[in-house]
Amino acid sequence: MKLTLGFSPCPNDTFIFDALVNGNIDTEDIQYEPILDDVETLNRWALKGKLSVSKVSYGVVPQILPQYNMLESGGAMGMGVGPLLITTPKNVSLSEEQLNQLPIAIPGENTTAHVLLSFAFPHLQKKVFTVFNQIEEAVLSGTVAAGVIIHENRFTYQDKGLVLIKDLGQYWEDQLSSPIPLGGIAIQKKITPEIKGKVNQHIAASITKAWQQYPILSSYVVKHAQEMSEQVMRQHIQLYVNDFSISAGDVGKKAVNTFLSVYSELRGMHIPEAATIFI
Repeated sequence: MKLTLGFSPCPNDTFIFDALVNGNIDTEDIQYEPILDDVETLNRWALKGKLSVSKVSYGVVPQILPQYNMLESGGAMGMGVGPLLITTPKNVSLSEEQLNQLPIAIPGENTTAHVLLSFAFPHLQKKVFTVFNQIEEAVLSGTVAAGVIIHENRFTYQDKGLVLIKDLGQYWEDQLSSPIPLGGIAIQKKITPEIKGKVNQHIAASITKAWQQYPILSSYVVKHAQEMSEQVMRQHIQLYVNDFSISAGDVGKKAVNTFLSVYSELRGMHIPEAATIFI
């Protein structure tokens, strides 16, 4: 059986799926066709039901539930992993009222970062949806007053002279005492329960295999990280790949429930319990 598998070229995703897509674990009767793109593109594809299995933001999960379940393995979740709202030094003293009226760059309409920003700043009027790796430049150029950064940018923004307005993840944790479910692995509902179970096991096995050779970084991870330093790659992996990536478990599902409850209040829509969306 052949399954299309979407994930981002970021080090946490290539680390997770390296062994699976490169034949370093036994995937039994399943052949995976990897398709790499940024997470907001993957989110949009999931809305169309394009891929068999895909990494997606939890910010899009409520909209794709008619077509997808979520797997327990392969996700990014935890404490201290949330997006950051950053700006230039001259704008760091802007009040919340001022920010509400100014353009703010966000890494995609369907991202978890958008939900966390809306939770912390519910009255923003000028959201500018921007590819995640273009946000720092938009802030530096003055195209936007501030921007929400994710992925490796959280490790490098200070090197570019940018400063923090608010750690949106820390705000979430302080208010809700819950880990942040950033992204997870969606699998089409039409796939049989047996195959879904195998895919879940293969992803967990791929992660275990990756940790066995760490801190050595595979050529697959390095190739897709482009100009990122190995130090930043390792920081990225250590932050976003953890026990929740092997299995969300009860704590992870509770965190997803908390996220879906906030999403429901922000968007005014009913969403099923997390226990019903996982296989």
